[in-house]
Amino acid sequence: MKLLKFGAVGALALGLASTAALAEYPERPINMVIPYGAGGATDISARTIAEPLGQAVGKPLVMANVTGAGGATGSVAVQNAKPDGYTMLFARVGSHSVNPAMKATLPYTLDDFRFVTVYEINPVACAVRPDSGIESMDDLIAKVNEGGVSFSSSGVGSLLHLAGVMVLREFGVENPLDAATHIPQKGGGEAATAVLNGTATFICTNSSALASFVANDQLKPILITTKEPVVGFDAPTAADLGKPNLHQLVGWTGIAGPKGLPDDVADKWGKWMAEAVDAGDFREKMESRGSVIELMSPEDANAFIKSQYETFRALVDDLGMRIEG
Repeated sequence: MKLLKFGAVGALALGLASTAALAEYPERPINMVIPYGAGGATDISARTIAEPLGQAVGKPLVMANVTGAGGATGSVAVQNAKPDGYTMLFARVGSHSVNPAMKATLPYTLDDFRFVTVYEINPVACAVRPDSGIESMDDLIAKVNEGGVSFSSSGVGSLLHLAGVMVLREFGVENPLDAATHIPQKGGGEAATAVLNGTATFICTNSSALASFVANDQLKPILITTKEPVVGFDAPTAADLGKPNLHQLVGWTGIAGPKGLPDDVADKWGKWMAEAVDAGDFREKMESRGSVIELMSPEDANAFIKSQYETFRALVDDLGMRIEG
């Protein structure tokens, strides 16, 4: 009987200790994995929010660029981490919508992660050189039908690759893979430069990547994929042009942990992010780069990402764009 009492007391003490430990989260610095290289859209977003987010968390955020395989290497590092909230991922459209749709051998699925938020939307804009003679999407499609049109991207299987194909398809080009030549580059900056120097006819990429080119009148936007206009982009929206399917074609940045992340840990992240996005000049800095700050709940974030993935996957299946390697 004494042994039973001792066991019950011990179990109670252990349970209270575990509850107290969880309630104290975070007790130590949190590792934040950025699955893309320095200077890219994900890195800029992550490092811009790092200071206000760290203040909201109350513990240091250890930022680490874990690059490789189009965002997959860093994503796998978080997938395999203990789901205790001490290793989190700055997830991106490429790593968690495009990669799962495009790559047959990706070592993870969306179900391997728990998203606590999506906080930044990067509308996709299509742009040409101002002296190209192309003033609108109608002009671009007419040139595509004539032949000799090309578009640049940051690589085969990238969001930019998918975006160029999807936009042409939505505007009635039946076989966009053959109708326009895809010219992959080593990154988003080089892809924009390819249009600037005449190597490619057009590009469809995140507005944040085009903002400076547009502001300096180096590239002319002819489409923005949002419902509402975007500051700094004097171009028709997808809604203006009657192409609602293109509303799915946006970049985004969110935060995710491994599958099994506890509810109360996820709830804390929701509160911290609500503080961070409205702290200091974070919103102003990101909006000046063409981003739209839109804080989603975990439920909304997961529904949004799943819907986008399904749209991309259907296009990839239809056109036979799956990458097997």
